[in-house]
Amino acid sequence: MVRAVAESLPFRDQCFEVALALWTIHHWTDLRRGLEELRRVAGRLVIVTASTVMNDLWLTSDYWPGMARQRRADIQPQAVIDVLATDARIEPLPLPRDCADGIGEAFWARPEAYLDPQVRAGMSCFQRLGPAEVQHGLDRLATDLRSGAWDRRYGHLRDTDEFDCGHRLIITT
Repeated sequence: MVRAVAESLPFRDQCFEVALALWTIHHWTDLRRGLEELRRVAGRLVIVTASTVMNDLWLTSDYWPGMARQRRADIQPQAVIDVLATDARIEPLPLPRDCADGIGEAFWARPEAYLDPQVRAGMSCFQRLGPAEVQHGLDRLATDLRSGAWDRRYGHLRDTDEFDCGHRLIITT
């Protein structure tokens, strides 16, 4: 196993065909340097990142609006491509209803999961919010689930096979 930071990868130039960065660039301290390093070690890149589409998801719009701060302009898909200065395409990456990954939006059709502290513990989107902000959203979600308000507004999602939560694939050519 190799431990490193994106901005300083311990690999020789072009030693990989493809570099894959999954839900990580929002944690990097220097996006440009991290992307330069990926380009240095790999011929092609595949990056999964968030887009501002997530801000319209019930999770952010109704319960934890502070999550919108995490969708910084510099890590939006087109901005990443602009930094890469190369040809790339952007593709939606819908999540399945039964997504088991545990990423922030994984439970878009199973809102009860967000009430579980163990589920939230592995989600950086919650770790980056203040405790009062998290609790306020939890209280509101719990109330809406008990009253049926969540299901009246979003219950149709429970029967949807997959949903565009705002994840995007950036694939260099």
